[in-house]
Amino acid sequence: MGNEKQMIAIQTKSVQADVTLQVPGSKSFTHRTLIAAALSNGVCRVRNPLRSQDTLLTLRALGKMGIDIDEGEGQIHIHGGKGRFRAFDQAIDFHNSGTSMRLFGGLAVLGDGPYTLTGSPRMCQRPMQPLLDSLTRLGVQARSQNDNGCPPVTIEGGQCKGGHTAIDCSVSSQYLSALLLMAPCLERGLTIEVTHGPVSKPYIDMTIDIMKAFGIELQQEGHTRFHVPGGQTYQAGDYAVESDGSNAGYFWAAAAITGSRVKVKDITAASRQGDVGLADILGQMGCSVEHEMDGIAVRGGELSAVSVDMGHMPDVVPTLAVVAAFAQGTTRISNVAHLRAKECDRLAAVSQELAKMGIQTRTFENDLEIVGGQPKGAEIETYDDHRIAMSFAVAGLKVPGVKITDPDCVAKSFPNFWDVFERLYG
Repeated sequence: MGNEKQMIAIQTKSVQADVTLQVPGSKSFTHRTLIAAALSNGVCRVRNPLRSQDTLLTLRALGKMGIDIDEGEGQIHIHGGKGRFRAFDQAIDFHNSGTSMRLFGGLAVLGDGPYTLTGSPRMCQRPMQPLLDSLTRLGVQARSQNDNGCPPVTIEGGQCKGGHTAIDCSVSSQYLSALLLMAPCLERGLTIEVTHGPVSKPYIDMTIDIMKAFGIELQQEGHTRFHVPGGQTYQAGDYAVESDGSNAGYFWAAAAITGSRVKVKDITAASRQGDVGLADILGQMGCSVEHEMDGIAVRGGELSAVSVDMGHMPDVVPTLAVVAAFAQGTTRISNVAHLRAKECDRLAAVSQELAKMGIQTRTFENDLEIVGGQPKGAEIETYDDHRIAMSFAVAGLKVPGVKITDPDCVAKSFPNFWDVFERLYG
């Protein structure tokens, strides 16, 4: 790596014919489980949590809001605050963790006094207005400080009794998850109407599963109307986080383009993580997929293009796009306009970096097309986006000359990614 720009060159050498790997706990599950534990009525043990930049931001913010935390090897003990948080008069900085920012937008309602939530320059371009509007309907003072619908935002705690609200989830399902998580702790509970969307439905299902695991009752009509009775208590207990489906996807993609067999342990098709569905999409492209009791294995094959709606598994779109670069024909990935509001504009980033590799793409308002071909080596700009770095690293297994800039950005969700990646080699 150079002094001016950090960079890692991917080694193009033989990948093991058959390898079994373990990836860390799910980022999405970790965020939600830590929050539910913080809302509980006692001490919760959270096993196999992901410790990454984003989840540690959630953990530290809970600490600032009065939750006692004991960290141990492979587990975290959270002392629940019984649905209430202490005042905190300084801005809480979530850097570029959109999940933390949006979920805490709801949690702030359960606190005491105003909370200011801020983040990185990119975070301060990411939308929050739908959640602010929904809270305002409930009588909460919630506003964007720059009046642009983005952080920094100030939300007044202690004002909300509950009631009825509506939410636009066409850009993010995290707004709905924020409302759902705080709803049981309100005196009158909450009825929520979803006016647009929601995108990323599996993440809503995940939120509801975690709430129910903690003893919360609610009713729903599909994904458009939810009623959460008030005055409920999250129950303290012992909770485990399953392995991360998004992070498993990089290694299934490695199998797809190298022809090897790669199994990722401790993740199954029963998971609520939508991104686990990438394995079956790779199956449609010509790979063989084996669903086993303790994991999912993918074996690479002759790859052909697919047309697929990825609206509910957006985080693996860059991964699929890289695989599509090696497939015969034109792959169309649809219903992914919300990728423009992620850590970077992921549709633009994927298109630009594949173009450097000699791969033709076309971007539309909601869709992305990739014309398969013979990718060549290139220096990949990662835009401080962990998923761009990890997806394009996979291409380097097959194509000489792939270099990844800012490789440390993977710490956002998968701090030991490069160590696990090394285990692919024979």
